[in-house]
Amino acid sequence: MAWPWPHLVACMLAACALTGCSHDPHPQVVVYAAQDQVYSEPILQEFEKRTGIRVRAVYDSEAVKTVGLANRLLAEKNHPQADLFWGNEELRTRQLAVQGVFRETNGVATFGYRTRRIVINTNRLALADAPRSLTELTNPVWRGKVALGYPLFGTTATHFLALRQHWGAGPWEAWCRALQANEALVVDGNSVVVKFVGRGEAWIGLTDSDDVAAGQREGLPIVALPTGPDTLFIPNTVGVIRGGPHPAEAGRLLEYLQSPEVLTRLVEVNALEGARTERGTGLAVDWDALLGELEAGTQTLRGLFLR
Repeated sequence: MAWPWPHLVACMLAACALTGCSHDPHPQVVVYAAQDQVYSEPILQEFEKRTGIRVRAVYDSEAVKTVGLANRLLAEKNHPQADLFWGNEELRTRQLAVQGVFRETNGVATFGYRTRRIVINTNRLALADAPRSLTELTNPVWRGKVALGYPLFGTTATHFLALRQHWGAGPWEAWCRALQANEALVVDGNSVVVKFVGRGEAWIGLTDSDDVAAGQREGLPIVALPTGPDTLFIPNTVGVIRGGPHPAEAGRLLEYLQSPEVLTRLVEVNALEGARTERGTGLAVDWDALLGELEAGTQTLRGLFLR
């Protein structure tokens, strides 16, 4: 005697709940990753190995960093292609959240931190003589000796815009103009800053703590210095895309990326400085206000540093 269809369907659903079965025989998740590929790829591969969920990852480039992936997500907003965005800074993630790119409930999380740093070449500059604040970088003694990432992208852009809020638009613009007039070397990203300083093409640079650690592993003669009250703390961020094609798999990856195991691993390889989420002494950013003034700050940076 055949079972009634409602009874059969109920039994099948119960079995799936117990075994974790999926309608998709080949589950996958699509990740747009702004976290450096050298750090993020092994973690995504481990997730794939443990869960059987295939990870299709799209990485950014050093030159445009998070901005390129953020623009892609905005362009795809009405027909999402990605399931999850793994960012390595906060501004673009918040910008995407305001635009409704992420799901409403438990859509965005932050974890761990790294910081913006001054980096110096210890063969060119004694620690005692090194600048200890960002305002010192406009001193004529450092003319042509300071390197920074293109401040329209990545954490350099976020740091500059946060400084605009902290100092006020007038003093900030004056500092930017003085930095440009002091012949600062504008290069393609923070890792390139470290290479320039490590080779002695620049004596001083503005970069991120993880890039300094990577340069030190390569044996470059460099050391990182704090920027005091102008320090920007930079968390990793992760956001689940609203209407993404694989929401269940995205949820599992979201949970995995926030696990103590992943945080420990990222700290061990110096992708993060620590696992805590609270800010230390540094810039306290009003993100809503910053996003409201984003276009004005960006226009100033574009006018001063356009290459």
